[in-house]
Amino acid sequence: MLTELAVRGGGLSAPSELTVEVHGSEALPRLSAEWDALVRSRPDGAPFALSGWTRVWCESFAPGSPLKLLCARRDGRAQAFAPFIERRGRLAGCPVRLWQSPSNEHSQRTAWALGEQPETAVEAIWSRLREQPWELLLLKDIVAGGAVDAGLGRAAEREGFLVSRWPAVESPWLPVRPPEVMEAQLDARFRSNLRRRRKKLAQRGELRLERIEGGERLGAALEEGFRLEGGGWKGTRGTAMASQPETHRFYTSLARLGAQEGWLALYLLSAGDRPIAFHYGLEFGGTYFLLKPGYDEAVGECSPGQLLVDEVLRDLAHRGAREFDFLGPKMTWKLDWTENLRPHCWLFILRPTVKGRLLHAARFQHGPRLARQWRQLTRWIR
Repeated sequence: MLTELAVRGGGLSAPSELTVEVHGSEALPRLSAEWDALVRSRPDGAPFALSGWTRVWCESFAPGSPLKLLCARRDGRAQAFAPFIERRGRLAGCPVRLWQSPSNEHSQRTAWALGEQPETAVEAIWSRLREQPWELLLLKDIVAGGAVDAGLGRAAEREGFLVSRWPAVESPWLPVRPPEVMEAQLDARFRSNLRRRRKKLAQRGELRLERIEGGERLGAALEEGFRLEGGGWKGTRGTAMASQPETHRFYTSLARLGAQEGWLALYLLSAGDRPIAFHYGLEFGGTYFLLKPGYDEAVGECSPGQLLVDEVLRDLAHRGAREFDFLGPKMTWKLDWTENLRPHCWLFILRPTVKGRLLHAARFQHGPRLARQWRQLTRWIR
Protein backbone atom coordinates (compact mmCIF):
# COMPACT_ATOMS: atom_id res chain seq x y z
CA MET A 1 0.00 0.00 0.00
CA LEU A 2 1.35 3.45 -0.90
CA THR A 3 0.53 6.82 0.59
CA GLU A 4 1.98 10.17 -0.45
CA LEU A 5 2.57 13.58 1.05
CA ALA A 6 3.57 16.58 -1.07
CA VAL A 7 5.75 18.89 0.97
CA ARG A 8 6.03 22.45 -0.34
CA GLY A 9 7.08 25.87 0.85
CA GLY A 10 10.30 27.57 1.81
CA GLY A 11 10.52 26.70 5.53
CA LEU A 12 13.32 24.55 6.87
CA SER A 13 10.85 21.98 8.14
CA ALA A 14 9.11 21.80 4.75
CA PRO A 15 11.61 21.38 1.90
CA SER A 16 10.10 22.58 -1.38
CA GLU A 17 8.88 20.38 -4.20
CA LEU A 18 9.50 17.04 -2.54
CA THR A 19 6.91 14.28 -2.50
CA VAL A 20 7.24 11.58 0.14
CA GLU A 21 5.79 8.11 -0.37
CA VAL A 22 5.29 5.33 2.17
CA HIS A 23 5.61 1.77 0.85
CA GLY A 24 5.46 -1.75 2.24
CA SER A 25 7.76 -4.69 1.52
CA GLU A 26 5.84 -5.56 -1.65
CA ALA A 27 7.38 -2.48 -3.32
CA LEU A 28 10.98 -3.65 -2.84
CA PRO A 29 11.37 -5.44 -6.19
CA ARG A 30 9.97 -2.44 -8.07
CA LEU A 31 12.05 0.16 -6.23
CA SER A 32 15.35 -1.65 -5.79
CA ALA A 33 16.98 -0.47 -9.04
CA GLU A 34 16.53 3.25 -8.37
CA TRP A 35 17.19 2.78 -4.66
CA ASP A 36 20.59 1.18 -5.37
CA ALA A 37 21.40 3.68 -8.14
CA LEU A 38 20.97 6.44 -5.58
CA VAL A 39 23.42 4.74 -3.20
CA ARG A 40 25.98 4.21 -5.95
CA SER A 41 25.72 7.84 -7.06
CA ARG A 42 27.31 9.13 -3.86
CA PRO A 43 31.05 8.99 -3.04
CA ASP A 44 30.19 7.92 0.52
CA GLY A 45 27.73 5.23 -0.56
CA ALA A 46 27.91 2.02 1.49
CA PRO A 47 26.43 -1.48 1.20
CA PHE A 48 24.41 -0.93 4.39
CA ALA A 49 22.24 1.54 2.46
CA LEU A 50 21.38 -0.84 -0.40
CA SER A 51 17.94 -2.34 -0.93
CA GLY A 52 19.33 -5.87 -0.94
CA TRP A 53 20.96 -5.35 2.45
CA THR A 54 17.58 -4.34 3.91
CA ARG A 55 15.83 -7.29 2.24
CA VAL A 56 18.39 -9.86 3.47
CA TRP A 57 18.36 -8.44 7.00
CA CYS A 58 14.56 -8.48 7.22
CA GLU A 59 14.33 -12.02 5.86
CA SER A 60 16.95 -13.22 8.37
CA PHE A 61 16.16 -11.30 11.56
CA ALA A 62 12.62 -9.91 11.26
CA PRO A 63 10.57 -12.11 8.92
CA GLY A 64 7.29 -11.26 10.64
CA SER A 65 7.77 -7.52 11.08
CA PRO A 66 6.16 -5.11 8.58
CA LEU A 67 8.63 -3.06 6.55
CA LYS A 68 7.88 0.64 6.22
CA LEU A 69 9.83 2.28 3.41
CA LEU A 70 9.78 6.06 2.96
CA CYS A 71 10.85 7.46 -0.41
CA ALA A 72 11.36 11.15 -1.14
CA ARG A 73 11.07 12.31 -4.77
CA ARG A 74 11.56 15.52 -6.68
CA ASP A 75 10.02 15.70 -10.17
CA GLY A 76 9.59 11.94 -10.07
CA ARG A 77 13.25 11.24 -9.29
CA ALA A 78 14.14 9.47 -6.05
CA GLN A 79 16.07 11.61 -3.57
CA ALA A 80 16.07 9.34 -0.50
CA PHE A 81 15.04 5.91 0.77
CA ALA A 82 14.61 5.33 4.51
CA PRO A 83 13.55 1.84 5.71
CA PHE A 84 12.00 1.00 9.08
CA ILE A 85 10.47 -2.08 10.63
CA GLU A 86 7.37 -1.82 12.80
CA ARG A 87 7.18 -3.90 15.95
CA ARG A 88 6.17 -3.86 19.59
CA GLY A 89 9.00 -2.80 21.86
CA ARG A 90 9.65 -1.63 25.39
CA LEU A 91 11.20 1.49 26.86
CA ALA A 92 11.76 1.82 30.60
CA GLY A 93 9.73 -1.39 30.92
CA CYS A 94 6.68 0.06 29.18
CA PRO A 95 5.26 -1.34 25.90
CA VAL A 96 5.59 1.05 22.96
CA ARG A 97 4.75 1.03 19.29
CA LEU A 98 8.23 1.05 17.83
CA TRP A 99 9.55 1.98 14.41
CA GLN A 100 13.22 1.14 14.21
CA SER A 101 15.97 0.86 11.65
CA PRO A 102 16.30 -2.70 10.27
CA SER A 103 19.58 -3.27 12.09
CA ASN A 104 21.22 -5.10 14.98
CA GLU A 105 24.72 -6.02 16.13
CA HIS A 106 25.34 -7.80 12.82
CA SER A 107 24.53 -4.71 10.77
CA GLN A 108 27.57 -2.72 11.93
CA ARG A 109 26.10 0.55 10.62
CA THR A 110 22.73 2.03 9.66
CA ALA A 111 22.70 4.19 6.52
CA TRP A 112 20.02 5.67 4.28
CA ALA A 113 20.13 6.08 0.53
CA LEU A 114 20.50 9.84 0.08
CA GLY A 115 20.88 11.90 -3.08
CA GLU A 116 22.60 15.17 -3.94
CA GLN A 117 21.05 17.19 -1.10
CA PRO A 118 21.02 14.81 1.88
CA GLU A 119 19.99 17.38 4.51
CA THR A 120 16.96 18.46 2.49
CA ALA A 121 16.02 14.85 1.79
CA VAL A 122 16.26 13.89 5.47
CA GLU A 123 13.98 16.75 6.49
CA ALA A 124 11.52 15.72 3.80
CA ILE A 125 11.52 12.17 5.18
CA TRP A 126 10.87 13.58 8.65
CA SER A 127 7.91 15.61 7.37
CA ARG A 128 6.21 12.34 6.44
CA LEU A 129 7.66 10.22 9.21
CA ARG A 130 6.25 12.41 12.00
CA GLU A 131 2.70 11.58 10.82
CA GLN A 132 3.15 7.81 11.08
CA PRO A 133 1.62 5.86 14.01
CA TRP A 134 4.75 5.25 16.09
CA GLU A 135 5.40 6.13 19.72
CA LEU A 136 9.16 5.57 19.64
CA LEU A 137 11.47 6.05 16.69
CA LEU A 138 14.86 4.32 17.03
CA LEU A 139 17.82 4.35 14.68
CA LYS A 140 20.74 2.18 15.75
CA ASP A 141 24.41 2.76 14.95
CA ILE A 142 24.09 5.76 12.68
CA VAL A 143 27.20 7.87 12.10
CA ALA A 144 27.23 10.53 14.84
CA GLY A 145 26.85 13.99 13.36
CA GLY A 146 26.04 12.60 9.91
CA ALA A 147 23.13 13.67 7.72
CA VAL A 148 20.63 11.26 9.30
CA ASP A 149 21.66 11.98 12.90
CA ALA A 150 21.89 15.75 12.56
CA GLY A 151 19.04 16.27 10.10
CA LEU A 152 16.47 14.01 11.73
CA GLY A 153 17.34 15.01 15.28
CA ARG A 154 17.35 18.72 14.49
CA ALA A 155 14.02 18.59 12.67
CA ALA A 156 12.38 16.60 15.48
CA GLU A 157 13.70 18.87 18.22
CA ARG A 158 12.55 21.97 16.35
CA GLU A 159 8.99 20.63 16.42
CA GLY A 160 9.05 19.76 20.11
CA PHE A 161 9.69 16.02 19.87
CA LEU A 162 11.86 14.45 22.58
CA VAL A 163 15.27 13.48 21.20
CA SER A 164 18.03 11.54 22.94
CA ARG A 165 21.26 9.98 21.74
CA TRP A 166 23.31 7.12 23.13
CA PRO A 167 26.98 7.00 22.19
CA ALA A 168 27.67 3.74 20.40
CA VAL A 169 30.76 2.21 18.82
CA GLU A 170 33.76 4.19 17.62
CA SER A 171 34.94 2.35 14.52
CA PRO A 172 38.61 2.59 13.51
CA TRP A 173 39.42 3.30 9.87
CA LEU A 174 42.43 4.29 7.82
CA PRO A 175 43.14 5.58 4.33
CA VAL A 176 44.72 3.03 1.99
CA ARG A 177 48.12 4.20 0.81
CA PRO A 178 51.05 2.55 -0.99
CA PRO A 179 52.44 -0.26 1.21
CA GLU A 180 55.69 1.54 2.02
CA VAL A 181 53.76 4.62 3.18
CA MET A 182 51.39 2.63 5.39
CA GLU A 183 54.26 0.63 6.84
CA ALA A 184 56.20 3.78 7.72
CA GLN A 185 53.21 5.08 9.68
CA LEU A 186 53.10 2.04 11.98
CA ASP A 187 54.64 1.94 15.42
CA ALA A 188 58.20 0.63 15.11
CA ARG A 189 57.66 -2.16 17.64
CA PHE A 190 54.45 -3.30 15.98
CA ARG A 191 56.15 -3.24 12.59
CA SER A 192 59.01 -5.34 13.95
CA ASN A 193 56.60 -7.83 15.53
CA LEU A 194 54.80 -8.25 12.21
CA ARG A 195 58.04 -9.13 10.44
CA ARG A 196 59.10 -11.57 13.15
CA ARG A 197 55.73 -13.33 13.27
CA ARG A 198 55.55 -13.50 9.49
CA LYS A 199 58.87 -15.38 9.45
CA LYS A 200 57.73 -17.69 12.23
CA LEU A 201 54.45 -18.48 10.49
CA ALA A 202 56.18 -19.03 7.15
CA GLN A 203 57.97 -21.99 8.74
CA ARG A 204 54.64 -23.80 8.57
CA GLY A 205 54.44 -23.28 4.83
CA GLU A 206 54.41 -20.57 2.21
CA LEU A 207 51.94 -17.78 3.04
CA ARG A 208 49.26 -17.39 0.40
CA LEU A 209 46.46 -14.80 0.16
CA GLU A 210 43.25 -15.63 -1.68
CA ARG A 211 40.42 -13.19 -2.50
CA ILE A 212 37.02 -14.70 -3.24
CA GLU A 213 34.40 -12.57 -4.98
CA GLY A 214 32.01 -15.35 -6.02
CA GLY A 215 31.97 -18.29 -8.37
CA GLU A 216 32.34 -21.98 -7.55
CA ARG A 217 34.79 -21.28 -4.74
CA LEU A 218 32.32 -19.18 -2.74
CA GLY A 219 30.54 -21.94 -0.82
CA ALA A 220 33.72 -23.68 0.33
CA ALA A 221 35.39 -20.38 1.25
CA LEU A 222 32.38 -19.35 3.35
CA GLU A 223 32.34 -22.62 5.23
CA GLU A 224 36.08 -22.34 5.86
CA GLY A 225 35.54 -18.81 7.10
CA PHE A 226 32.68 -19.88 9.36
CA ARG A 227 34.94 -22.57 10.80
CA LEU A 228 37.83 -20.18 11.49
CA GLU A 229 35.63 -17.44 12.92
CA GLY A 230 33.63 -19.82 15.11
CA GLY A 231 36.50 -21.96 16.32
CA GLY A 232 37.53 -19.73 19.21
CA TRP A 233 35.87 -17.56 21.83
CA LYS A 234 33.14 -16.36 19.43
CA GLY A 235 31.92 -19.91 18.99
CA THR A 236 32.04 -20.52 22.75
CA ARG A 237 30.00 -17.38 23.45
CA GLY A 238 27.55 -18.04 20.63
CA THR A 239 28.37 -14.83 18.75
CA ALA A 240 29.96 -16.42 15.67
CA MET A 241 28.43 -16.05 12.21
CA ALA A 242 27.29 -19.68 12.08
CA SER A 243 26.29 -20.01 15.75
CA GLN A 244 22.56 -19.37 15.12
CA PRO A 245 20.35 -20.28 12.13
CA GLU A 246 19.39 -16.66 11.52
CA THR A 247 22.99 -15.39 11.57
CA HIS A 248 24.17 -18.20 9.28
CA ARG A 249 21.32 -17.38 6.90
CA PHE A 250 22.15 -13.65 6.98
CA TYR A 251 25.85 -13.99 6.20
CA THR A 252 25.27 -16.67 3.58
CA SER A 253 22.54 -14.69 1.81
CA LEU A 254 24.56 -11.49 2.04
CA ALA A 255 27.58 -13.18 0.47
CA ARG A 256 25.48 -14.42 -2.43
CA LEU A 257 24.01 -10.96 -2.93
CA GLY A 258 27.44 -9.32 -2.78
CA ALA A 259 28.85 -11.83 -5.26
CA GLN A 260 25.96 -11.18 -7.62
CA GLU A 261 26.31 -7.39 -7.41
CA GLY A 262 30.10 -7.24 -7.37
CA TRP A 263 30.95 -6.02 -3.86
CA LEU A 264 31.82 -9.23 -2.02
CA ALA A 265 35.48 -9.47 -0.96
CA LEU A 266 36.29 -12.51 1.19
CA TYR A 267 39.94 -13.09 2.04
CA LEU A 268 41.66 -16.29 3.17
CA LEU A 269 45.27 -16.46 4.38
CA SER A 270 46.87 -19.89 4.26
CA ALA A 271 50.19 -21.25 5.51
CA GLY A 272 50.96 -24.01 3.07
CA ASP A 273 47.67 -25.82 2.51
CA ARG A 274 46.21 -24.79 5.87
CA PRO A 275 43.82 -21.78 6.05
CA ILE A 276 44.71 -19.80 9.16
CA ALA A 277 42.84 -16.46 8.92
CA PHE A 278 39.69 -15.12 7.28
CA HIS A 279 38.01 -11.81 6.46
CA TYR A 280 34.34 -11.51 5.62
CA GLY A 281 34.62 -8.21 3.81
CA LEU A 282 32.75 -6.04 1.35
CA GLU A 283 34.35 -3.57 -1.07
CA PHE A 284 32.01 -0.81 -2.19
CA GLY A 285 32.71 2.59 -3.66
CA GLY A 286 36.44 2.35 -2.98
CA THR A 287 36.04 1.40 0.69
CA TYR A 288 36.74 -2.04 2.14
CA PHE A 289 34.37 -2.87 5.00
CA LEU A 290 35.49 -5.62 7.38
CA LEU A 291 32.33 -7.23 8.73
CA LYS A 292 33.85 -10.27 10.42
CA PRO A 293 37.43 -11.47 10.96
CA GLY A 294 38.51 -14.87 12.21
CA TYR A 295 41.67 -16.88 12.66
CA ASP A 296 42.99 -20.25 13.80
CA GLU A 297 43.75 -19.84 17.49
CA ALA A 298 46.15 -22.80 17.32
CA VAL A 299 48.64 -20.43 15.64
CA GLY A 300 47.59 -17.38 17.64
CA GLU A 301 51.16 -16.69 18.80
CA CYS A 302 51.97 -15.80 15.18
CA SER A 303 49.23 -13.12 15.02
CA PRO A 304 47.62 -14.52 11.86
CA GLY A 305 44.80 -11.97 12.10
CA GLN A 306 47.19 -9.03 12.00
CA LEU A 307 49.22 -10.60 9.20
CA LEU A 308 46.00 -10.95 7.20
CA VAL A 309 45.20 -7.25 7.73
CA ASP A 310 48.68 -6.44 6.41
CA GLU A 311 48.18 -8.64 3.34
CA VAL A 312 44.71 -7.24 2.65
CA LEU A 313 45.96 -3.65 2.90
CA ARG A 314 48.66 -4.43 0.34
CA ASP A 315 46.14 -6.03 -1.99
CA LEU A 316 43.71 -3.12 -1.60
CA ALA A 317 46.46 -0.62 -2.40
CA HIS A 318 47.21 -2.56 -5.58
CA ARG A 319 43.51 -2.45 -6.50
CA GLY A 320 43.23 1.30 -5.93
CA ALA A 321 40.94 1.24 -2.86
CA ARG A 322 40.86 4.43 -0.82
CA GLU A 323 39.78 3.35 2.67
CA PHE A 324 39.85 0.37 5.05
CA ASP A 325 36.93 0.49 7.53
CA PHE A 326 37.33 -1.93 10.45
CA LEU A 327 33.70 -1.41 11.55
CA GLY A 328 32.57 -2.41 15.03
CA PRO A 329 34.07 -1.11 18.29
CA LYS A 330 37.61 0.12 18.76
CA MET A 331 39.80 -2.74 19.93
CA THR A 332 43.49 -2.93 20.69
CA TRP A 333 44.34 -4.94 17.58
CA LYS A 334 42.57 -2.38 15.38
CA LEU A 335 44.27 0.56 17.09
CA ASP A 336 47.64 -0.96 16.19
CA TRP A 337 46.86 0.20 12.65
CA THR A 338 45.19 3.57 13.09
CA GLU A 339 44.02 6.25 15.50
CA ASN A 340 41.19 7.40 13.20
CA LEU A 341 37.78 6.74 14.74
CA ARG A 342 34.28 7.10 13.29
CA PRO A 343 31.77 7.61 16.16
CA HIS A 344 28.25 6.19 16.01
CA CYS A 345 25.14 6.70 18.11
CA TRP A 346 21.62 5.44 18.71
CA LEU A 347 18.99 8.09 18.02
CA PHE A 348 15.75 7.95 20.04
CA ILE A 349 12.75 10.15 19.20
CA LEU A 350 9.61 10.18 21.35
CA ARG A 351 6.38 12.07 20.78
CA PRO A 352 5.71 14.95 23.21
CA THR A 353 2.64 13.21 24.64
CA VAL A 354 2.12 12.53 28.35
CA LYS A 355 3.31 8.96 27.82
CA GLY A 356 6.26 10.10 25.74
CA ARG A 357 7.36 12.67 28.33
CA LEU A 358 7.11 10.17 31.17
CA LEU A 359 9.09 7.55 29.26
CA HIS A 360 11.71 10.07 28.24
CA ALA A 361 12.15 11.23 31.81
CA ALA A 362 12.28 7.68 33.16
CA ARG A 363 14.77 6.39 30.60
CA PHE A 364 16.97 9.34 29.73
CA GLN A 365 16.78 11.69 32.72
CA HIS A 366 16.01 9.99 36.02
CA GLY A 367 17.17 6.54 34.92
CA PRO A 368 20.82 7.52 34.31
CA ARG A 369 20.85 9.68 37.44
CA LEU A 370 19.53 6.84 39.61
CA ALA A 371 22.04 4.45 38.04
CA ARG A 372 24.91 6.80 38.93
CA GLN A 373 23.62 7.15 42.48
CA TRP A 374 23.35 3.37 42.81
CA ARG A 375 26.94 2.89 41.62
CA GLN A 376 28.16 5.49 44.11
CA LEU A 377 26.19 3.85 46.91
CA THR A 378 27.52 0.36 46.19
CA ARG A 379 31.11 1.70 46.09
CA TRP A 380 30.53 3.34 49.48
CA ILE A 381 29.10 0.11 50.92
CA ARG A 382 32.09 -1.91 49.74
